[in-house]
Amino acid sequence: MIHLTNISKQYGTRVLYANSSFQVREGDKIGLVGPNGAGKSTIFRIIVGEEGVDSGAVNIAERKVIGYFSQDVAEMKGRSALEEVKAGAGKISAIAKDLALLEKQLEDSAVNPIDDDEMMKLVERYGEVQQEFETRGGYDLESRAQAILTGLGIGPDDYNRPVETFSGGWKMRIELAKILALNPDVLLIDEPTNHLDLEAILWLEEWLQNFKGAIVMTSHDREFMNRIVKRIVEVAHKTITSFTGNYDFYLREQAIRMDQLLASHQKQQDMLQKEEEFIARLKARASHAAQVQSRVKKLDKIERIEIPAEERIMNFEWAPPPRSGNDVVRFQSLGKTYSREDGGSKKVFSGLTGFIQRLDKIAIVGVNGAGKSTLLKIMAGVTDATDGTCVVGAGVKIGYFSQSSLDVLNPEKTIFQEIYDRIPEATIGFVRNLLGTFLFSGDDAEKKIGILSGGEKSRVVLATILATPVNFLILDEPTNHLDIKSREVLLQAIKSFDGTVALVSHDRHFLREVAGRVFEVDHGTLRAYEGNFEYYIESSPLAKGTNGRLKVAR
Repeated sequence: MIHLTNISKQYGTRVLYANSSFQVREGDKIGLVGPNGAGKSTIFRIIVGEEGVDSGAVNIAERKVIGYFSQDVAEMKGRSALEEVKAGAGKISAIAKDLALLEKQLEDSAVNPIDDDEMMKLVERYGEVQQEFETRGGYDLESRAQAILTGLGIGPDDYNRPVETFSGGWKMRIELAKILALNPDVLLIDEPTNHLDLEAILWLEEWLQNFKGAIVMTSHDREFMNRIVKRIVEVAHKTITSFTGNYDFYLREQAIRMDQLLASHQKQQDMLQKEEEFIARLKARASHAAQVQSRVKKLDKIERIEIPAEERIMNFEWAPPPRSGNDVVRFQSLGKTYSREDGGSKKVFSGLTGFIQRLDKIAIVGVNGAGKSTLLKIMAGVTDATDGTCVVGAGVKIGYFSQSSLDVLNPEKTIFQEIYDRIPEATIGFVRNLLGTFLFSGDDAEKKIGILSGGEKSRVVLATILATPVNFLILDEPTNHLDIKSREVLLQAIKSFDGTVALVSHDRHFLREVAGRVFEVDHGTLRAYEGNFEYYIESSPLAKGTNGRLKVAR
């Protein structure tokens, strides 16, 4: 359906890809991977015609509908959430207008007859348009839009809510719903899980698994990618390379290919060294001039094997944490109720009882709105409980990360100033080294917070936590905006952390690797599972999908 043949693209002197090709076939499920800035999003923009190529060909089959979800959401206003999603199905809307026009012409022909040939053409055209309208799901657009919104966490109570009243993260869900409701032939989706909780991710995963069209997607969620894609297309080192298999297969195959490349490079280097030694030894002898020239020409024609530069990744080294007491947190009959603007109140949970002990690594899970983040805020002392008690143990020093932490950063400060102001007793060298571990070296440390991406802001907040010794990490979605490699570094750092951890995450790979206990918050109750995440999946009715919507597949 889509063929990119020998394409080249560069911005100034920076080459993204040169003479590279790949294709999207009917029903393909492709994961697009590569380091930040390699040109993954540019591939999407090339396919939808927002950007051109410097050379090569881009061929797209006729009459194919392409849906493109990006992180840039256009302004939304003047419609309800449901109407916005329905309006986004532009192709269906256009076909509906054609269908209505043809129906009118057929009605008029009954009053003002037309000749048989014209009538035959009109009937044939009507049949074609009606077939396409049915194939595109035109007859069930409203019910499909409702189902998609509900799956993404926007329920019936919010169908008719004006889109301008939704926050940025929820507008992203509406934008994603528009693309899914379009029911395209090819679905291009750039980081669809960034603003979704685990419940919505599980729904989207199942939807994409059942989608009949082709998919090309990027995602920082390793398990999400593994469960959907059947091919990996890597954009890196100025080229585009295809791998048949999911993300885990790609990692194994990539390692094999790198070993082969290193072996070939070493073999070539050994050969070049011998040839150069031969030339150096004999070039002064006139009797061997022809032989030397022949060897020189031979070397000039050899295509040198290049080893790609290693991608920079974060480098965590925790400061040794001070020892806390064995009881880190105990909460009894804990409840939280928020006051609403209309004078009413909203109960988040009540009667939660549990404890966390030193060196526990606990995952807190539950359906959307169950109060997972609120529980973390109470433990971190960011908000007070309405009922019950939450007691933090002796010697506990908390490092708290949440998405709202990103908003606490001062947009007018540089990265260096933000960190230095939090640890004024530290030396400039210490702060510089700390920032270097989070990929802010040299001039990058002087960037203003206000211009940073979500991933860069997350790294700044993580750096503030690392700046002072803590023994209890409270992490609310710490992987948001981090790429897969950065997530893996953070994962290994948390596993090696010699302290206590309580976290909420929608990344199931992360939860499987970290959690030794699981707290499930469900309908105002807390159930503690004394085992890892796999044990929780085996034991919890909610995880199996028999009680509520949450269903965590193996």
